[in-house]
Amino acid sequence: MTAAQPQLSVVVPVFNERDNVAPLIQEITTALRGRVDFEIVYVDDHSRDDTLSMLQSLKGAVPELRVLQHVQQSGQSTAIRSGVKAARGAWIATLDGDGQNDPADIPKLIDARDAGQVQTKLYAGWRVNRQDSGSKRWASRWANAIRSRMLRDDTPDTGCGIKLFEREAFLDLPYFDHMHRYLPALMQRAGWSTVSVPVHHRHRTAGVSKYNNLNRALVGIRDLRGVAWLITRSKRTAVREL
Repeated sequence: MTAAQPQLSVVVPVFNERDNVAPLIQEITTALRGRVDFEIVYVDDHSRDDTLSMLQSLKGAVPELRVLQHVQQSGQSTAIRSGVKAARGAWIATLDGDGQNDPADIPKLIDARDAGQVQTKLYAGWRVNRQDSGSKRWASRWANAIRSRMLRDDTPDTGCGIKLFEREAFLDLPYFDHMHRYLPALMQRAGWSTVSVPVHHRHRTAGVSKYNNLNRALVGIRDLRGVAWLITRSKRTAVREL
């Protein structure tokens, strides 16, 4: 049975991913059982297919699995935040629900955390061998270059869905739609360190992508300006009790 207070919560946002649910959950349990007390928190972002019923059917066989549903579609960042708020673990691992992230990399992120510094609150996956289309890889390189120049977050790949971070630190960040793409910059703004860890990346084997390059570019320009503004307006100071 899942521990009442697991050490790790794996949060997976999904929208119309019925064929990826069971294989990914199997991979998560294979990677983590016997290594860490964990739970799996799936957040269904009001899917239009039978993703939710697939998740519900798996709960009996997977005691670590919890299922949340948005009553209306709200986007990936909101789904991640909903999962983190409901999570019981002090540390959160996130995965994209399309199966392109490899759950076997979660222990690698945990090892990096255990060997890291206490002020490091985010371990971000770095897809060193992208398996997306050529146009998507080109768009990602272009976006990462512009983001790095504007935000100076020293992060080669902020779009990778697999990350490990402290729950408390995440919930202290300013929330906005698409914030999941700027977690390194936001964590650094809050005074924490971040580390990028090379991870695997896989081809999508089922379902279809929910994004296109034009939509990402248009939204990204506006978000970049907003995050840059947040950084310039931030103030931090140590606090002591007398």
